[in-house]
Amino acid sequence: MSINEITTKAREVKELIRMKEELEAEITSLQDEIKAHMGADEEVTAGEYKIRWTTVKSNRFDTTAFKTKYNDLYDQFTKESITRRFSIA
Repeated sequence: MSINEITTKAREVKELIRMKEELEAEITSLQDEIKAHMGADEEVTAGEYKIRWTTVKSNRFDTTAFKTKYNDLYDQFTKESITRRFSIA
């Protein structure tokens, strides 16, 4: 693949990412409007759609607190991970 082809593909990727971000912002805006209308209700039926906005509880491990209190154990059970990150600047 030539540098010109890579440049064209990179430009296309950047444009698609921009479009994706615009769509995500629009989706979030519409969802926020629906949520505002729903208020405290967890479920609303609108035409053929059943819209749910439910509370989900989860427990997460606090690695920062664990590292602060048990640094030796944290170091023993931490392993390095190597990945490659693709970006276009």
